[in-house]
Amino acid sequence: MKMRTLVVNILTLLLVTIVSIVTQAQAGTAVDTFPNRPITIIVGSTPGSTTDGLARALGVEITKATAQTVIVDNRAGAFGGIAAQAAARAAPDGYTLFITTNTTQAANPHLLRQLPYDPIKDFQPITQIASSVGFIISVRNDLPAKTFMDFINDAKANPGKYNYGSGGVGNVMQFAAEYLNTTAGIKTQHVPFKGVGQAMTEVIAGRIDYVMGPANTVLPFIKSGKIRALAITSKKRWSELPDVPTADEAGLKDFQYNPFYGYWFPAGTPREIVNKMRNEIVKVLDMPETKKAFFDQGFEVVGSTPEEFGKVVSNEIELNKRLAKSIDFSEK
Repeated sequence: MKMRTLVVNILTLLLVTIVSIVTQAQAGTAVDTFPNRPITIIVGSTPGSTTDGLARALGVEITKATAQTVIVDNRAGAFGGIAAQAAARAAPDGYTLFITTNTTQAANPHLLRQLPYDPIKDFQPITQIASSVGFIISVRNDLPAKTFMDFINDAKANPGKYNYGSGGVGNVMQFAAEYLNTTAGIKTQHVPFKGVGQAMTEVIAGRIDYVMGPANTVLPFIKSGKIRALAITSKKRWSELPDVPTADEAGLKDFQYNPFYGYWFPAGTPREIVNKMRNEIVKVLDMPETKKAFFDQGFEVVGSTPEEFGKVVSNEIELNKRLAKSIDFSEK
């Protein structure tokens, strides 16, 4: 009986070893020939959005580099959750990429009660492709405060006096403003709109006090004199608005908020394929034309390692967990 058990164990071990060798050989073949068919990029927003534009711009260059067609698959809804679920369920073979912003991976865990995917366990980070040059804290023209700290000090002395607009409940603009609230120790009221454009219209009209918006979105209104910029939420000033100080320079020490964009594979994608795709993307990001195109849209290229990107997202999830406690997601 002991001999029979020993034989069974040896045969089982041999079978497992053979299966492992065959699997590795097949994976090796797949990596060697990757990519040899069209690649799909899933986007959690509508055509024409910033994320969609970044996906399409990079898709063109990936096609040039790999000689494979890149298909952009827009699946808007649930703050990008619909797209994330589809990406998480895709085959981990390197032919389905997923591009995300802060919201999908770092805010959704606190926005949706039953998240149909795990933002960490269900995905393999490839690289952070870009970081915003910062959000610009912009106010209506007739707001009495002339500087950023004038505004902060008055808001601190008068809780609830000021209100801010965003592109909707759970929008990254809301998280940015709530981060300012908690960091500066102020209380301002949220006024959600159906999109960033509507929020901008209302601050221009003077019906709301301020917005914290993406640089490329608010820039035209600042340059045309329709709103005033008090500060930018980045480490350094933006060359498009050289006279606008960073929040840190203006007096709110170490305050920074830079939304990110990055690419993911479904969890389980072979590391060789992850590295190969990451290298191709970084080559595209290093092109002068790519850097200019990103800069014109208010972004700086990054090109991080998978591990660096994963850490950025983990840190952002923890930040948003703290911010979510101050946000009323029932607002409509």
